[in-house]
Amino acid sequence: MSGHSSTSLASAFGLARANSILGIPNNVVAVVGDGAAGGGMFYEGINNIGRFHDRLIVILNDNKISISKNNGGFSKYLSEIRVRPKYFKTKDKLERFIVNIPLIGKWLKNKIITSKSMLKYALYHTTWFEEFGFKYLGPVNGHDVHSLCDVLSRAKSLNRPVFVHVETIKGKGYKHAEDNPGAYHGVKPFDKNEGYIENITCDGYSKAFGDEIVNLAQKNDKISAITCAMKYATGLDKFANKFPRRFIDVGIAEEFAVTSAAGMAKNGLIPVVAIYSTFLQRAYDQLIHDAAIDNLHIVLAIDRAGISGEDGETHQGIFDVAFLSNIPNTTIYSPSNIDEQIKCLNKAIFDTKGIAAVRYPKGTPSEIPIRFLNFVDDFSLYKSTYNKSNTLLITYGRLYEQCALAVDMLEKDGNGADILKLVNITDTEKVIDIIKNYNNVIFYEEGIKRGSVSEKIGASLSFAGFNGKYSTHCIDNQFVPHQSANEAFKQYGFDAENIYKSLKK
Repeated sequence: MSGHSSTSLASAFGLARANSILGIPNNVVAVVGDGAAGGGMFYEGINNIGRFHDRLIVILNDNKISISKNNGGFSKYLSEIRVRPKYFKTKDKLERFIVNIPLIGKWLKNKIITSKSMLKYALYHTTWFEEFGFKYLGPVNGHDVHSLCDVLSRAKSLNRPVFVHVETIKGKGYKHAEDNPGAYHGVKPFDKNEGYIENITCDGYSKAFGDEIVNLAQKNDKISAITCAMKYATGLDKFANKFPRRFIDVGIAEEFAVTSAAGMAKNGLIPVVAIYSTFLQRAYDQLIHDAAIDNLHIVLAIDRAGISGEDGETHQGIFDVAFLSNIPNTTIYSPSNIDEQIKCLNKAIFDTKGIAAVRYPKGTPSEIPIRFLNFVDDFSLYKSTYNKSNTLLITYGRLYEQCALAVDMLEKDGNGADILKLVNITDTEKVIDIIKNYNNVIFYEEGIKRGSVSEKIGASLSFAGFNGKYSTHCIDNQFVPHQSANEAFKQYGFDAENIYKSLKK
């Protein structure tokens, strides 16, 4: 199970509940980071797990980014005492002794427990977990292996839901990471002696978005920005510094971000939610019920759209087109270069009603022959007519680069193909009359096939009486495995070389 962000408690609860029902005496351990502890599913897990007496241990990896901070030598001293096995054994013996005192044993035990809880609340503010049915252990030094083993052994012996608060230092043991933990959150291979030379600032599409949203906000004080723990990666750090009152970082809480944006729109603001494609999936219900039904104008700046490369299987942005295009009152723009991205962002903010999404990939655009960089003013499509071919390529977004390069290679062989580039990918009916004039139509789309733009256009062509050949190249009913973007492009035939070979056939 992937345990994507705040989901680990729910997954662990399911495993532990199954163990209890089946009579399997195993412990289940869920690990959650303090950043993920800001997500809704974390609190849903806390609210439900404590009601059952399953053998479930929740380990909070707290590296001082969030969750309440424990300070002072006295709290650390008490923490060290409380995690020692001798302390636990003595505590258990003392409790048994007190309970066996005639007449007042149980009363005295309850009084001691109440007093202890009050002391813990004053020092640690942690009885919140215990009030929800957990046994709280910690905080414990996550880099002290002996203490950590002791407290985990104690957690196993309790045979009930336990919350273990582990304090760590992000990047511990590697000075470069300790000094700059944000930049080392996710890295490419690097020389361990030299360190990771790239910093946390973004480039390409993300930077262009960040620069333009600041430019627009300077001219219009209704523009606000929302992010989900991705201020730097989405390019909103400049906006946050320039307009702190109009910037909101909700943490890993995408559902809250979208519904909050709907509320802001209802009251007259223009909220722009900068969010990764893969994380937008969490807010699908909110997009429909809280924004689209009331036709509220919110703008989605969808970063990492399409194949995201080394970010991993859970981070591939291949579903947003399919699920957004089926929501009424929603318009999707998919620019193929940064100049188009800026124009699309302006159109989404000022000239589009309802939900307006601008989706763009990770990284920087590739260089293509300059004649392919033109696009029409209504930015719904661009048709290349260089070759007057009977073959038409249709695409949008980043794949336009690869299709253009493939056609350029084809021209050098004395052949050619026309290209239809979509930018507003929800407004496709107007291109049907253009497409049906070709004998051979090939659609390249960097997303899933089911519910895709190519599938919708194919259905419209059949109703329009299209008699030619229509084929699609999409990601069909599978997840994109962890690999570089270039490797994935080759695997799915999205690179210029493979498109060129396909056209030659």
